[in-house]
Amino acid sequence: MKESEINLRVELDNENIPEKIFWNATDKDVEGEQETKSFSLSIWDHNNQNTLRIDLWNKEMPIDEMKRFYVDCLGGLAQSVLNSTGDEFMSSAMNRLCDKLVKHLEEELKQNTQG
Repeated sequence: MKESEINLRVELDNENIPEKIFWNATDKDVEGEQETKSFSLSIWDHNNQNTLRIDLWNKEMPIDEMKRFYVDCLGGLAQSVLNSTGDEFMSSAMNRLCDKLVKHLEEELKQNTQG
């Protein structure tokens, strides 16, 4: 049986706030550990029928990138719902929300560059 491993490493400051986040996976294209600004991990707990989540970002991550990250996560979940369940309604609704959020971010960016 093949195994794959995903590793996360977080460097914290003296107040336990993430300064740097690193990840590595045995099946990724590029060899070696890579730095990232944020990750979101969701694990389904089938015993309790709920989701365990870890959302973590370093203190250098800009707010606009964080918002874009979450829109991208939602878009990825929309595709995953379609692939795993075939539920086109749910996937479409999630994608419509992504479109709405992207427009919101574009308006926000326009206001910030004009003001």
